[in-house]
Amino acid sequence: MAHGMHADGSLYSDGGGRGWRDSATRYALLPLRIFLGVTFIYAGLDKLTDSAFLKDSGAGSIGDMMRAVRDSSAIPAMVDMALDNPVGFGYAIAFGELAVGIGTLIGLLARLAALGGALISLSLWLTVSWASDPYYYGNDLAYLMAWLPLVLAGAPVFSLDAALHSRRRRRAGRYR
Repeated sequence: MAHGMHADGSLYSDGGGRGWRDSATRYALLPLRIFLGVTFIYAGLDKLTDSAFLKDSGAGSIGDMMRAVRDSSAIPAMVDMALDNPVGFGYAIAFGELAVGIGTLIGLLARLAALGGALISLSLWLTVSWASDPYYYGNDLAYLMAWLPLVLAGAPVFSLDAALHSRRRRRAGRYR
């Protein structure tokens, strides 16, 4: 049986209706999307509600964490930029994680949200977890790799993007 993709991105097979393999393929990224969305929402909320994190210095502060990783990071200049205003950087990361998590979870601008998640994970890998030895102990690299399928595929099911795409397609069909 041959399998392929319709122009709209949906799966098809020449054997007629959808089998369980086609359904599994269609929904394969949904668990990853839910996990990353919930995790990034939690991470953003955790930062925003942690009184110690959003401070320039002190135990558990973003400022002390950035100073601690500066010399072991891949790009110390990137850490120096964050250290110019560590509290502002902490808020930016927290709100960025919230936006990425919400966009991913509800599937709104899902590819853009996934790209944002990948960029956050990349920046954390190059700074905070760069010195992890062996490299696979640093979870930010794994998160970066987890975001890439969502950057490529978006959120084709159970998403606002899919609903908007379907609505546009129905409207376009009416005007032909």
